[in-house]
Amino acid sequence: MKNNNQHIILKTEDLSIGYTSKKAKTIVASNINIELHKGEFVGLIGANGIGKSTLIRTLTQVQAPLNGSIHLNKKNVVDYNPLDLAKVMSLVLTEQIASKNLSVFELVALGRQPYTNWVGNLSRNDIEIVDKALIQTNLCDLKTKKCFELSDGQLQKVMIARALAQDTDLIILDEPTTHLDMYHKAYILKLLQKLAKETNKTILFSSHEIDLAIQLCDKMIVMTDKEVVSDEPCNLIAKGTFETLFPKDLISFDETTGTFRVMN
Repeated sequence: MKNNNQHIILKTEDLSIGYTSKKAKTIVASNINIELHKGEFVGLIGANGIGKSTLIRTLTQVQAPLNGSIHLNKKNVVDYNPLDLAKVMSLVLTEQIASKNLSVFELVALGRQPYTNWVGNLSRNDIEIVDKALIQTNLCDLKTKKCFELSDGQLQKVMIARALAQDTDLIILDEPTTHLDMYHKAYILKLLQKLAKETNKTILFSSHEIDLAIQLCDKMIVMTDKEVVSDEPCNLIAKGTFETLFPKDLISFDETTGTFRVMN
């Protein structure tokens, strides 16, 4: 497990998330106080519709918080301009990319956009960083392949490589295992865990793969309808946090195995 005295990459203070309209304010979750440290692999979990994507959109400045603050490298995120924010935080979404006609190398190279000149020319250093990202994600053999030729699992690896090429302290992924089979779900999460350890980057991902997250994560953020808590998986198990995720009449959590099971 990670040392809690490590450098804090992301910190929220009394954060409230949700939506505002002319008529009303809808609070999805409030009093969110989390800290993510350098090199941690962190899973964000919760039931469907609980607000995981809303939290990710708020952390990444896609939507504004209702209350509270978000600090990235001890600086309030609202004080970053878009270019500087792109140099410290990268985002991998589940939406289909519009540029599947690009080669794998070309798509990964888009991660260098915050650093290239206005015409987008890659320097020797940029190319070296892209090549390193391809090596780290085991994509060298697919370097010249067009993205439309790739499987869903291969394309997800390319998107992760692009985030690595962006060279940020924090990488956030919104449900990176969606549409993948069981083997590739485990493969992608194991790859992300390995990258967090090897690169010392902080990686936060949202997922429905709770059992895998419990096994692999240094820390987990658990969203329920009552609160948002963050801790090491072993501590969350001891506190009974996972037992509050779903109605007990159908699914229960087994503390001894760290897995969920369907009730008879």
